[in-house]
Amino acid sequence: MLANSLLSAVSEVARAAGAMAFARWRGEFASWDKVPGEIVCEIDLAANDMLRAALGKLDPEAGWFSEETADSAERLMRSRVWVVDPIDGTRDFVRGRPGWAVSVALVEGGRAMLGVLDAPARGEHWAAELGKGATLNGVPVHTRDRTQLAGARVPAEILPKADSDLTMVFRPNSIALRMAMVANGEADLLAATRWGHEWDIAAAALIAQEAGATVTDARGQTLRFNSTKGEMFGVLCCAPGIHAAAVERLRERAAVAVLR
Repeated sequence: MLANSLLSAVSEVARAAGAMAFARWRGEFASWDKVPGEIVCEIDLAANDMLRAALGKLDPEAGWFSEETADSAERLMRSRVWVVDPIDGTRDFVRGRPGWAVSVALVEGGRAMLGVLDAPARGEHWAAELGKGATLNGVPVHTRDRTQLAGARVPAEILPKADSDLTMVFRPNSIALRMAMVANGEADLLAATRWGHEWDIAAAALIAQEAGATVTDARGQTLRFNSTKGEMFGVLCCAPGIHAAAVERLRERAAVAVLR
């Protein structure tokens, strides 16, 4: 299948999963903690099943790496891998808030080649293909130009004292959507300084990069996906003109956090 056709097909699969989840959002469903502080609901699992079946038909040779499927080393033997979070931002989903999205990326050789976010509660559908740009609801998006870290807009509900010169904007629970905000110029900076999972950011990282943002781990290093553990140390997604300053500001915090 040609790349453009594949991106369209992946978009339709993500839309279908998003529509299913949206139909049950704010309704009755079971939810529980997988581990303390990490919530999951039955809609996560239903979306996971939908996505695995449909994406498997689009590329039967690709491996599978999803938050809601037990990991298998078999994916490491595949040249391509679907990296999926069936509902990124489950906490918002369960609370009836709109900050959640279906996240799908196709990774090849450690790089995201296609990325889609479907956020029906926000009326947003994001898509990107490596080297072809990124779109929101079919319209090209671009990161805002910014060269000064002070005043940069950050999706946050509270900021450390060291970051009091930054500007808070609305924060969805989904980290993928926060990165998409940088892609669309609604925010200038997203930073996380803790170990996280690839499925949270693979699609959003490509969308932000294709919109012109610089996306690295918290130490400024290149992101690589489908790693053995499927984890990475944080993420830094921002306008290119403030990336170096953001890495420098995070340096001490990252040095401490990476050892935890």
